Amino acid sequence: MKIIIDYIPETDAQKLWEIAFKDEDPQWSHFNAPYFNEYQAIDYRTYLNDYAPYYIDVDHRRGIYVDDVLIGLVSFYWESRPTRWLEYGLVIYDESYWGKGIGTYVSNLWITELFEKFPLIQRVGFTTWSGNPGMMAIGDKLDMTLEARLRKCRYYKGEYYDSIKYGVLRDEWTKKAANGLD
Repeated sequence: MKIIIDYIPETDAQKLWEIAFKDEDPQWSHFNAPYFNEYQAIDYRTYLNDYAPYYIDVDHRRGIYVDDVLIGLVSFYWESRPTRWLEYGLVIYDESYWGKGIGTYVSNLWITELFEKFPLIQRVGFTTWSGNPGMMAIGDKLDMTLEARLRKCRYYKGEYYDSIKYGVLRDEWTKKAANGLD
């Protein structure tokens, strides 16, 4: 299985729509911060006009490709650019690829790329919730530090969940790579 992260070309615009925006209630949307109730299916024309420009060939998002098939994406965003606080996101839309180590593998690639791309940042992290055991496992497998657990602050389908923050410092990441642990 060949796994890479790369810019999403215009030729994959329809594929991205099909896996991310077409369905009314995709399984991935139940794990990707569903408590915000932000997900909604989008018709193809609206997607092309209003959404695709934020995904296709942009610097802050990359497609996750398995054997040349787009299955998800990684992204980064500035929690606070003036303080150099960078976070990343990950979503694998096709659940047939869940639980295979792909998220851990591409997170490793992406974190490395982010530290290379932004030589002044000292930390890369992500935020998830206790209802997403897959993302928490990625943080643990990559030896990231569980930096915060905000208890019972995410309410979803009649139940409270914790907000979870993981992070890794540049020197920790560099040391891990030097020891061959990536």
